Amino acid sequence: MSGPPPIPLQLRILRGNPSKRPLRPEPQPAVDPQCPEPPPFVTGYAADEWWRVGPELHRLGLLTAVDIAVLAAYCTSYQLWRQAQEALERMANRDDSMHGLLVKSADGNARRNPLVKIAADAAADMLRYAGEFGLTPVARSRLAVGVHPKSPGKFDGLLG
Repeated sequence: MSGPPPIPLQLRILRGNPSKRPLRPEPQPAVDPQCPEPPPFVTGYAADEWWRVGPELHRLGLLTAVDIAVLAAYCTSYQLWRQAQEALERMANRDDSMHGLLVKSADGNARRNPLVKIAADAAADMLRYAGEFGLTPVARSRLAVGVHPKSPGKFDGLLG
């Protein structure tokens, strides 16, 4: 299938409907009354990230029972990225010349630190998952102003 991927109904509603075409309802998964708990394997930095973004996604109607695995993948990618970045920072503090970006291989030659690749891959995964939930600045810029309270109009309140 070519073209852009379909956009979920909830995101289309948040972005607005400039074409004014009728929005077809989609089957909607059940939404818990409260933000769901993270799965048991989401711990440490991943759990912190879950509780940072999960309640807001739930409030917007973007976190349902079937979205738990995707949010868990985002959170674990965040944890991996953060741990790799912290390890690189510790190495950089001990290495004044290359700041941990290069390491010596078994044959004595310099090569790229594997943590650099791990951090880059985790960041790319994290950004891909974040885009699914509208967590990136670009994704948020596509949301409609209707998410925020509407400012009062000149004639609001005149008619009963």
